Amino acid sequence: MAKLLGPDGKPISSADLAQTVAAPGMMSVRSYNTTYPTHGATPARIAQILRSADHGSLEAYFDLAEEIEEKDAHYLAVMSTRKRAVSQLPVAVTAARKDDAVAQAHVDFVTDWLATGALQESLFDMLDAIGKGFSILEIDWETRPDRVRPRALIYRPQRWFGIGDVDRETILLREGATKQELSPLKFVIHRHKAKSGLTHRGGLARTACWLFMFKAFTMRDWALFVQSYGMPIRIGRYEANTSKADQDVLWQAVSSIAGDAAAIIPKGMDIEFVRSEAAQQNSKLYEERCSWIDQQLSKLILGQTTTTDAVSGGHAVAKEHRLVQEDIERADAISLATTINRQLIVPMIALNFGPQESYPVLHIGRPDEVPLQTLIEGISKLGPQGLTVDMQEVRDRFGVKKPEAGAEVIGGVRTATPALPGEAPAPMASLMSRVQISRHAAEADDALERMTQRLALDAAGAMAGLTETVRHAIEGARDLGDASARLQALQLDPAALALAMTRATAVAHLAGEAAVLDAIAPRRR
Repeated sequence: MAKLLGPDGKPISSADLAQTVAAPGMMSVRSYNTTYPTHGATPARIAQILRSADHGSLEAYFDLAEEIEEKDAHYLAVMSTRKRAVSQLPVAVTAARKDDAVAQAHVDFVTDWLATGALQESLFDMLDAIGKGFSILEIDWETRPDRVRPRALIYRPQRWFGIGDVDRETILLREGATKQELSPLKFVIHRHKAKSGLTHRGGLARTACWLFMFKAFTMRDWALFVQSYGMPIRIGRYEANTSKADQDVLWQAVSSIAGDAAAIIPKGMDIEFVRSEAAQQNSKLYEERCSWIDQQLSKLILGQTTTTDAVSGGHAVAKEHRLVQEDIERADAISLATTINRQLIVPMIALNFGPQESYPVLHIGRPDEVPLQTLIEGISKLGPQGLTVDMQEVRDRFGVKKPEAGAEVIGGVRTATPALPGEAPAPMASLMSRVQISRHAAEADDALERMTQRLALDAAGAMAGLTETVRHAIEGARDLGDASARLQALQLDPAALALAMTRATAVAHLAGEAAVLDAIAPRRR
């Protein structure tokens, strides 16, 4: 195994790679216990947490970001949608140099590692940086005499780490009351920047925390409103000479109606239900405010609202919004692949093959391909004009394989290759000769030229599906009756015969059109 040097200039050994660095501990600062800062959150409290984060104390901010995901269902849903959209994209590796055996060996090594699933199952955790600004995964290296590669990428909570006091960018490991530099080649740090600036301020949770707080206030007020106005006010009336004991009975009855929805009272007492007419209308204010905040969260995370919220606009608007989401997905994939190439692929190849001038490149995302509908239209329109396309390439795009010999197939009618200038297919010799005369008439106008060209192509396509036997039978016939007798003698399949007769009729019709064109062409000269 090749030796690499760490930041201190000392070689990195297999023992250093195999050692766990940022494991949790009961008495350590690296604990899974959180402070739950959203309890009793106020604007002043949120502002204090953000200011503390700017001064290097990130624990409360990361606890806040995690709590938002746990308490706001909409925020969790759209954030998970964005993460999963990228974590499920196909992953490919390309060689640093083409037609190079060593470069291909590097690709094979990385491809074999990808097959273990260690990277695929960690992409979702790496994308936690979208909300919190950065994510950290500790590399569990598999060190064997014949290879060194990551066995697993272990997610580590961001609150276990800190930032440098000077540059506010260097990620440090919290250890007691101090911060230590991270061990080389032991961590993958993915940074996400929703805006330019410091990494810890680039996460979307910094903006989402304000929306979460406003929504929490609205939800609380809504709950109080429902509690107060969801059921009508009960008013109990009693006579002036009612005893204290009877008054207590009436009060107990009025109170029980709220929870038990039933009560008994002495005869002569009265309970009135007073219902607020504006309660239902006023309750929509809370619902509309919560829906508006959810839409802002959708815009913040997904860049649009159509895929998550029921908004009007039709298919065109939905299509445009989906394009916006795809742009964000592509940007996330590029950023993620850059991190993986620098912090995983390069060290892996260097540890196993030694330092290289260039390294294989990992790509995340779908290839930019022409939509199938556009491809079909392009081939159908440009094919008759001379465009040639590899049939296997078309099959690959449609995801179908070439049928085996004797297999039952669908379709199979193909447009015949246009004849060379001065030539014509044998069964259409007479017809094509007349069409060519009309086509090459010097004084024919553009309309006639287009008609004759289309006629030649259509006629050639109509005859392309006939077998040689049927062609000879039709060509040698004196008339339609003779052609019918010849076809019956062939004992063709009824379905095949019907198809052949249909095409023969089409050819006869085209021949008539060609004769008309020949007749009118001299007059148009």
